[in-house]
Amino acid sequence: MTAQPLLEVCNLRAHIGTPRGVVRAVDGVSFSLDPGRALGVVGESGSGKSVMARAVMGLMPPRSASSGEVVFQGRDLLALSKKDMLDVWGKQIAMVFQDPGRSLNPVVRVERQLTEGMRRHLGIGRTEARARALDLLTEVGVPDPEKRLSNYPHEMSGGMRQRVMIAIALACEPDLLIADEPTTALDVTIQRQILDLLRRVQRERGMSLMLISHDLAVVAGRTDRVSVMYAGRLAETGSTRAVFDDPRHRYTHALLGATPTIDHPRHTPLRLIEGALPDPTDPPVGCRFAARCDHTDDECGRAAPALESVGADHFAACVHPVPVSGTAQSER
Repeated sequence: MTAQPLLEVCNLRAHIGTPRGVVRAVDGVSFSLDPGRALGVVGESGSGKSVMARAVMGLMPPRSASSGEVVFQGRDLLALSKKDMLDVWGKQIAMVFQDPGRSLNPVVRVERQLTEGMRRHLGIGRTEARARALDLLTEVGVPDPEKRLSNYPHEMSGGMRQRVMIAIALACEPDLLIADEPTTALDVTIQRQILDLLRRVQRERGMSLMLISHDLAVVAGRTDRVSVMYAGRLAETGSTRAVFDDPRHRYTHALLGATPTIDHPRHTPLRLIEGALPDPTDPPVGCRFAARCDHTDDECGRAAPALESVGADHFAACVHPVPVSGTAQSER
């Protein structure tokens, strides 16, 4: 018997009003995430990944509107009031934001920021909350956690602040953790430590993880499924192995071609994706990647292509998908 998805997003749209017009940041996105699984959401900056995550969380800015369905554990989050969402944030869904320096309160000590959510959602006292906070800091690899509880955020490095953010997100044992570009502005060594930490904690706790990144390498070995976003829509989705071994959408194929690998010939320039994302206030009628694609024709501009099956557990929204590779064909 197939388990019901923990999160099911159907035709999600998130539009933001600006002086230039309405930005269609997310424009008809659908996907699901099963319990205990990890989903990677990738795409270049401006693709709508972070806005999609905020729409799922109900954290959209003023002058914005969200529509569609975001069904989490049988409830449509878009239909809930802000008061009802207070019981969802932190306790059922938690989020790790891009910049811990801006997400943590600079004038509040780490202990209070770690314990206030536990005391509210779990109904425990100060002593028990403090003990749990020490355990959490130890779990996420913060050295000398007793000392760190009395620190202010500015007294810690960027990597330590991000570990504290992860500890806060895990404090109330959520069923879903959304990590939005969690390694921004961190050096390469710390990036790997943070990403490996997220994957380890996700597996040990059996929770679901949505890992958002512009870097394909970040999600390659740390997720079960991948969804590729472009200009507010899903271009391709499927198992991580299927998407990386046999990319079918022209955008995914171009992204992988622009990603450095160990076996890339020395002194050979990486392939570039010419052009830029379309204007989000006035997107094209057809395929939004058409203006940057080498295989476009008149058919690509007539209507937006829908996600269609291109293999086992693999879907792409492309009029002229990349042919199946020899390796993928032999595996089938």
